[in-house]
Amino acid sequence: MLSYCGYDIHELARHATFEEVCYLLWHRRLPTRAELGDLQSQLVAARQLPEAVIRAVRMLPPGDSMDALRTLTSILAHHDPDAPDNSPAANYRKAVRLTSQMSSLVATMGRMNAGGGPIAPDPVLGHAANFLYMLTGERPNGLATRAFDVALILHADHELNASTFAARVIAATLSDIHSAVVGGIGALKGPLHGGANAEVMKLLLDVGKDAPVEKAEEVVRAKLARKEKIPGFGHRVYHTEDPRATHLRQMSKDLGQRSGQTIWYEMSQRIEVLVKAEKKLNPNVDFYSASTYHALGIATDLFTPIFAVSRISGWTAHVLEQYANNRLIRPRADYIGPEYPQRWTAVENR
Repeated sequence: MLSYCGYDIHELARHATFEEVCYLLWHRRLPTRAELGDLQSQLVAARQLPEAVIRAVRMLPPGDSMDALRTLTSILAHHDPDAPDNSPAANYRKAVRLTSQMSSLVATMGRMNAGGGPIAPDPVLGHAANFLYMLTGERPNGLATRAFDVALILHADHELNASTFAARVIAATLSDIHSAVVGGIGALKGPLHGGANAEVMKLLLDVGKDAPVEKAEEVVRAKLARKEKIPGFGHRVYHTEDPRATHLRQMSKDLGQRSGQTIWYEMSQRIEVLVKAEKKLNPNVDFYSASTYHALGIATDLFTPIFAVSRISGWTAHVLEQYANNRLIRPRADYIGPEYPQRWTAVENR
Protein backbone atom coordinates (compact mmCIF):
# COMPACT_ATOMS: atom_id res chain seq x y z
CA MET A 1 0.00 0.00 0.00
CA LEU A 2 1.16 3.54 -0.76
CA SER A 3 -0.54 6.61 0.65
CA TYR A 4 0.19 10.33 0.89
CA CYS A 5 -0.94 11.88 4.18
CA GLY A 6 -3.51 9.09 4.59
CA TYR A 7 -4.88 9.23 1.02
CA ASP A 8 -4.55 6.00 -0.95
CA ILE A 9 -2.43 6.42 -4.07
CA HIS A 10 -5.10 4.78 -6.23
CA GLU A 11 -7.66 7.37 -5.18
CA LEU A 12 -5.24 10.22 -5.82
CA ALA A 13 -4.28 8.82 -9.23
CA ARG A 14 -7.94 8.56 -10.20
CA HIS A 15 -9.16 11.93 -8.95
CA ALA A 16 -6.37 14.40 -8.08
CA THR A 17 -4.17 16.77 -10.03
CA PHE A 18 -0.46 17.14 -9.32
CA GLU A 19 -1.12 20.60 -7.91
CA GLU A 20 -3.57 19.15 -5.38
CA VAL A 21 -1.01 16.52 -4.39
CA CYS A 22 1.64 19.20 -3.90
CA TYR A 23 -0.69 21.07 -1.54
CA LEU A 24 -1.49 17.83 0.27
CA LEU A 25 2.19 17.00 0.83
CA TRP A 26 3.02 20.52 2.01
CA HIS A 27 -0.03 21.04 4.24
CA ARG A 28 -1.12 17.44 5.07
CA ARG A 29 -4.62 18.14 3.80
CA LEU A 30 -6.33 18.69 0.48
CA PRO A 31 -6.89 22.31 -0.61
CA THR A 32 -10.18 24.09 -0.88
CA ARG A 33 -11.07 25.45 -4.30
CA ALA A 34 -9.75 28.89 -3.32
CA GLU A 35 -6.51 27.46 -1.87
CA LEU A 36 -5.95 25.38 -5.00
CA GLY A 37 -6.51 28.45 -7.17
CA ASP A 38 -3.96 30.41 -5.13
CA LEU A 39 -1.39 27.64 -5.48
CA GLN A 40 -1.98 27.35 -9.21
CA SER A 41 -1.45 31.11 -9.54
CA GLN A 42 1.77 30.92 -7.51
CA LEU A 43 3.09 28.10 -9.70
CA VAL A 44 2.24 30.04 -12.87
CA ALA A 45 3.99 33.15 -11.53
CA ALA A 46 7.20 31.18 -10.87
CA ARG A 47 7.40 29.29 -14.19
CA GLN A 48 9.50 31.74 -16.16
CA LEU A 49 13.18 30.89 -15.68
CA PRO A 50 15.68 33.70 -15.08
CA GLU A 51 17.47 34.62 -18.31
CA ALA A 52 20.81 33.82 -16.66
CA VAL A 53 19.65 30.23 -16.08
CA ILE A 54 18.61 29.85 -19.73
CA ARG A 55 22.05 31.15 -20.74
CA ALA A 56 23.62 28.59 -18.42
CA VAL A 57 21.66 25.81 -20.15
CA ARG A 58 23.30 26.90 -23.42
CA MET A 59 26.77 27.14 -21.87
CA LEU A 60 26.94 23.70 -20.25
CA PRO A 61 28.87 21.12 -22.29
CA PRO A 62 26.99 18.06 -23.56
CA GLY A 63 26.73 15.33 -20.97
CA ASP A 64 24.53 13.61 -18.43
CA SER A 65 21.21 15.42 -18.04
CA MET A 66 21.24 14.84 -14.28
CA ASP A 67 24.62 16.59 -14.04
CA ALA A 68 23.06 19.56 -15.82
CA LEU A 69 20.00 19.52 -13.57
CA ARG A 70 22.17 19.45 -10.44
CA THR A 71 24.21 22.44 -11.62
CA LEU A 72 21.28 24.48 -12.90
CA THR A 73 19.24 23.94 -9.73
CA SER A 74 22.17 25.30 -7.76
CA ILE A 75 22.25 28.35 -10.04
CA LEU A 76 18.54 28.92 -9.35
CA ALA A 77 19.44 29.56 -5.71
CA HIS A 78 21.44 32.64 -6.74
CA HIS A 79 18.36 34.13 -8.40
CA ASP A 80 15.77 33.33 -5.73
CA PRO A 81 14.41 36.51 -4.13
CA ASP A 82 14.00 34.70 -0.80
CA ALA A 83 17.47 33.11 -0.83
CA PRO A 84 18.82 34.77 2.35
CA ASP A 85 15.54 34.34 4.27
CA ASN A 86 15.11 30.99 6.05
CA SER A 87 11.84 31.84 7.78
CA PRO A 88 9.01 29.28 7.45
CA ALA A 89 7.06 31.58 5.13
CA ALA A 90 10.06 32.17 2.87
CA ASN A 91 10.94 28.47 2.78
CA TYR A 92 7.38 27.64 1.73
CA ARG A 93 7.59 30.20 -1.07
CA LYS A 94 10.89 28.64 -2.15
CA ALA A 95 9.28 25.18 -2.16
CA VAL A 96 6.51 26.40 -4.47
CA ARG A 97 8.98 28.27 -6.66
CA LEU A 98 11.33 25.29 -6.95
CA THR A 99 8.46 22.95 -7.88
CA SER A 100 7.45 25.28 -10.70
CA GLN A 101 11.00 26.04 -11.85
CA MET A 102 12.09 22.38 -11.88
CA SER A 103 9.39 21.63 -14.44
CA SER A 104 10.35 24.59 -16.64
CA LEU A 105 14.04 23.76 -16.29
CA VAL A 106 13.77 20.13 -17.38
CA ALA A 107 11.42 20.99 -20.26
CA THR A 108 13.80 23.73 -21.44
CA MET A 109 16.81 21.43 -21.13
CA GLY A 110 15.07 18.77 -23.17
CA ARG A 111 13.96 21.18 -25.86
CA MET A 112 17.36 22.84 -26.23
CA ASN A 113 19.20 19.51 -26.20
CA ALA A 114 17.03 18.50 -29.15
CA GLY A 115 18.07 21.62 -31.04
CA GLY A 116 15.03 23.79 -30.35
CA GLY A 117 14.76 27.17 -28.73
CA PRO A 118 13.25 27.76 -25.29
CA ILE A 119 9.49 28.23 -25.16
CA ALA A 120 7.84 30.64 -22.75
CA PRO A 121 5.37 28.98 -20.36
CA ASP A 122 1.66 29.29 -21.05
CA PRO A 123 -0.19 30.71 -18.00
CA VAL A 124 -3.44 29.09 -19.13
CA LEU A 125 -2.10 25.54 -18.90
CA GLY A 126 -1.85 23.39 -15.77
CA HIS A 127 1.45 22.06 -14.47
CA ALA A 128 1.50 18.79 -16.44
CA ALA A 129 0.23 20.28 -19.70
CA ASN A 130 2.64 23.20 -19.50
CA PHE A 131 5.63 20.87 -19.14
CA LEU A 132 4.67 18.98 -22.30
CA TYR A 133 4.03 22.26 -24.12
CA MET A 134 7.41 23.77 -23.15
CA LEU A 135 9.12 20.52 -24.17
CA THR A 136 7.42 19.86 -27.50
CA GLY A 137 6.01 23.22 -28.58
CA GLU A 138 2.58 21.65 -29.01
CA ARG A 139 -0.37 21.90 -26.65
CA PRO A 140 -1.03 18.35 -25.47
CA ASN A 141 -4.37 16.60 -25.82
CA GLY A 142 -6.42 15.57 -22.80
CA LEU A 143 -5.12 12.00 -22.66
CA ALA A 144 -1.47 13.07 -22.79
CA THR A 145 -2.05 15.72 -20.14
CA ARG A 146 -3.82 13.30 -17.82
CA ALA A 147 -1.20 10.60 -18.36
CA PHE A 148 1.63 12.92 -17.42
CA ASP A 149 -0.36 14.36 -14.50
CA VAL A 150 -0.85 10.83 -13.14
CA ALA A 151 2.84 10.03 -13.64
CA LEU A 152 3.78 13.12 -11.62
CA ILE A 153 1.36 12.13 -8.85
CA LEU A 154 2.73 8.59 -8.66
CA HIS A 155 6.36 9.75 -8.35
CA ALA A 156 5.73 12.63 -5.93
CA ASP A 157 6.81 10.92 -2.71
CA HIS A 158 7.80 7.50 -1.46
CA GLU A 159 8.64 7.31 2.24
CA LEU A 160 12.32 7.72 3.25
CA ASN A 161 14.00 6.78 -0.04
CA ALA A 162 17.67 7.60 -0.65
CA SER A 163 17.20 11.06 -2.19
CA THR A 164 14.61 12.14 0.37
CA PHE A 165 16.86 10.98 3.21
CA ALA A 166 19.79 12.88 1.67
CA ALA A 167 17.67 16.04 1.45
CA ARG A 168 16.53 15.67 5.07
CA VAL A 169 20.07 15.14 6.33
CA ILE A 170 21.17 18.37 4.63
CA ALA A 171 18.12 20.27 5.92
CA ALA A 172 18.80 18.98 9.43
CA THR A 173 22.05 20.97 9.49
CA LEU A 174 19.85 24.06 8.83
CA SER A 175 21.39 24.47 5.41
CA ASP A 176 19.17 26.12 2.78
CA ILE A 177 16.38 24.40 0.86
CA HIS A 178 18.19 24.66 -2.50
CA SER A 179 21.20 22.82 -1.08
CA ALA A 180 18.91 20.10 0.27
CA VAL A 181 17.25 19.70 -3.14
CA VAL A 182 20.63 19.60 -4.94
CA GLY A 183 21.64 16.82 -2.54
CA GLY A 184 18.44 14.97 -3.42
CA ILE A 185 19.24 15.32 -7.12
CA GLY A 186 22.73 13.96 -6.51
CA ALA A 187 21.29 10.87 -4.81
CA LEU A 188 18.64 10.40 -7.50
CA LYS A 189 21.35 10.40 -10.18
CA GLY A 190 22.73 7.13 -8.83
CA PRO A 191 21.61 4.11 -10.89
CA LEU A 192 20.50 2.24 -7.77
CA HIS A 193 17.85 4.92 -7.19
CA GLY A 194 16.86 6.73 -10.39
CA GLY A 195 17.30 5.80 -14.01
CA ALA A 196 15.70 2.37 -14.19
CA ASN A 197 12.95 3.54 -16.55
CA ALA A 198 15.60 4.81 -18.95
CA GLU A 199 17.20 1.36 -18.88
CA VAL A 200 13.79 -0.20 -19.57
CA MET A 201 13.35 1.99 -22.64
CA LYS A 202 16.86 1.18 -23.85
CA LEU A 203 15.95 -2.51 -23.58
CA LEU A 204 12.79 -1.99 -25.62
CA LEU A 205 14.60 0.09 -28.23
CA ASP A 206 17.29 -2.59 -28.51
CA VAL A 207 14.56 -5.07 -29.39
CA GLY A 208 13.36 -2.61 -32.03
CA LYS A 209 9.96 -1.15 -32.89
CA ASP A 210 9.78 -3.13 -36.14
CA ALA A 211 10.63 -6.47 -34.51
CA PRO A 212 7.91 -9.04 -33.83
CA VAL A 213 6.70 -8.83 -30.25
CA GLU A 214 8.07 -12.34 -29.61
CA LYS A 215 11.62 -11.01 -29.99
CA ALA A 216 11.26 -9.18 -26.68
CA GLU A 217 10.86 -12.56 -24.98
CA GLU A 218 13.93 -13.92 -26.76
CA VAL A 219 16.05 -10.96 -25.66
CA VAL A 220 14.91 -11.20 -22.05
CA ARG A 221 15.33 -14.98 -21.91
CA ALA A 222 18.90 -14.54 -23.13
CA LYS A 223 19.54 -11.93 -20.43
CA LEU A 224 18.09 -14.21 -17.76
CA ALA A 225 20.29 -17.06 -18.99
CA ARG A 226 23.31 -14.79 -18.54
CA LYS A 227 21.98 -13.91 -15.06
CA GLU A 228 21.58 -10.27 -16.02
CA LYS A 229 19.13 -8.08 -14.14
CA ILE A 230 16.00 -7.01 -16.03
CA PRO A 231 15.35 -3.31 -15.31
CA GLY A 232 11.99 -2.22 -13.91
CA PHE A 233 11.29 -5.29 -11.77
CA GLY A 234 11.31 -5.85 -8.03
CA HIS A 235 11.26 -3.33 -5.19
CA ARG A 236 12.78 -3.07 -1.74
CA VAL A 237 9.37 -2.23 -0.25
CA TYR A 238 6.77 -4.09 -2.34
CA HIS A 239 6.57 -7.87 -2.50
CA THR A 240 3.34 -7.74 -4.49
CA GLU A 241 2.72 -5.38 -7.42
CA ASP A 242 3.94 -1.84 -6.96
CA PRO A 243 0.62 0.08 -6.76
CA ARG A 244 2.05 2.78 -9.02
CA ALA A 245 2.67 0.27 -11.81
CA THR A 246 -1.06 -0.48 -11.95
CA HIS A 247 -1.87 2.99 -13.29
CA LEU A 248 1.15 3.37 -15.53
CA ARG A 249 0.39 0.06 -17.25
CA GLN A 250 -3.01 1.44 -18.27
CA MET A 251 -1.53 4.77 -19.34
CA SER A 252 1.03 2.98 -21.50
CA LYS A 253 -1.74 1.00 -23.17
CA ASP A 254 -4.02 4.02 -23.72
CA LEU A 255 -1.25 6.24 -25.11
CA GLY A 256 -0.01 3.46 -27.37
CA GLN A 257 -3.47 3.00 -28.82
CA ARG A 258 -3.90 6.75 -29.27
CA SER A 259 -0.58 7.11 -31.11
CA GLY A 260 -0.98 3.93 -33.12
CA GLN A 261 2.25 2.52 -31.64
CA THR A 262 1.10 -0.25 -29.33
CA ILE A 263 4.32 -2.23 -29.87
CA TRP A 264 6.05 -0.81 -26.78
CA TYR A 265 3.13 -1.70 -24.53
CA GLU A 266 2.80 -5.15 -26.11
CA MET A 267 6.51 -5.86 -25.66
CA SER A 268 6.35 -4.63 -22.08
CA GLN A 269 3.42 -6.91 -21.37
CA ARG A 270 5.25 -9.93 -22.80
CA ILE A 271 8.32 -9.12 -20.70
CA GLU A 272 6.19 -8.70 -17.57
CA VAL A 273 4.58 -12.12 -18.00
CA LEU A 274 7.95 -13.78 -18.63
CA VAL A 275 9.78 -12.19 -15.69
CA LYS A 276 6.90 -12.95 -13.31
CA ALA A 277 6.95 -16.59 -14.42
CA GLU A 278 10.73 -17.02 -14.35
CA LYS A 279 11.81 -14.78 -11.46
CA LYS A 280 8.58 -14.25 -9.47
CA LEU A 281 9.16 -10.49 -9.71
CA ASN A 282 6.53 -7.82 -10.29
CA PRO A 283 7.01 -4.63 -12.32
CA ASN A 284 7.77 -1.49 -10.33
CA VAL A 285 6.97 2.15 -11.08
CA ASP A 286 9.80 2.38 -13.60
CA PHE A 287 8.72 -0.43 -15.92
CA TYR A 288 5.61 1.04 -17.54
CA SER A 289 6.65 4.66 -17.03
CA ALA A 290 9.26 4.01 -19.74
CA SER A 291 6.77 3.28 -22.53
CA THR A 292 4.41 5.95 -21.13
CA TYR A 293 7.05 8.69 -21.40
CA HIS A 294 8.18 7.45 -24.80
CA ALA A 295 4.60 7.64 -26.09
CA LEU A 296 4.48 11.25 -24.86
CA GLY A 297 7.46 12.10 -27.09
CA ILE A 298 9.92 12.42 -24.20
CA ALA A 299 13.58 11.59 -24.89
CA THR A 300 15.05 8.77 -22.82
CA ASP A 301 17.77 10.94 -21.27
CA LEU A 302 15.03 13.08 -19.68
CA PHE A 303 13.40 10.19 -17.81
CA THR A 304 15.39 10.63 -14.58
CA PRO A 305 15.16 14.45 -14.59
CA ILE A 306 11.39 14.04 -14.93
CA PHE A 307 11.52 11.95 -11.75
CA ALA A 308 12.90 15.10 -10.10
CA VAL A 309 10.13 17.25 -11.66
CA SER A 310 7.69 15.17 -9.63
CA ARG A 311 9.77 14.31 -6.54
CA ILE A 312 10.62 17.95 -5.88
CA SER A 313 7.20 18.13 -4.22
CA GLY A 314 8.07 15.31 -1.84
CA TRP A 315 11.62 16.51 -1.21
CA THR A 316 10.45 19.99 -0.27
CA ALA A 317 7.62 18.61 1.89
CA HIS A 318 10.16 16.57 3.86
CA VAL A 319 12.55 19.51 4.10
CA LEU A 320 9.81 21.82 5.42
CA GLU A 321 8.82 19.14 7.93
CA GLN A 322 12.45 18.79 9.02
CA TYR A 323 12.80 22.54 9.54
CA ALA A 324 9.57 22.67 11.55
CA ASN A 325 10.76 20.16 14.16
CA ASN A 326 14.47 19.96 13.60
CA ARG A 327 17.04 17.74 15.17
CA LEU A 328 20.44 17.12 13.61
CA ILE A 329 20.51 13.74 11.86
CA ARG A 330 23.81 12.32 13.04
CA PRO A 331 23.86 8.50 13.07
CA ARG A 332 26.43 6.73 15.20
CA ALA A 333 28.78 4.21 13.59
CA ASP A 334 29.82 0.82 14.93
CA TYR A 335 33.59 0.87 14.56
CA ILE A 336 35.07 -2.42 13.32
CA GLY A 337 38.51 -1.19 12.21
CA PRO A 338 42.00 -1.94 13.65
CA GLU A 339 42.15 -2.36 17.41
CA TYR A 340 42.92 0.56 19.71
CA PRO A 341 45.55 1.61 20.57
CA GLN A 342 47.80 1.37 17.53
CA ARG A 343 51.42 2.38 18.15
CA TRP A 344 53.02 5.05 15.99
CA THR A 345 55.92 3.89 13.83
CA ALA A 346 58.27 6.39 12.22
CA VAL A 347 57.98 6.48 8.45
CA GLU A 348 61.50 5.11 7.87
CA ASN A 349 60.64 2.01 9.94
CA ARG A 350 57.33 1.11 8.28
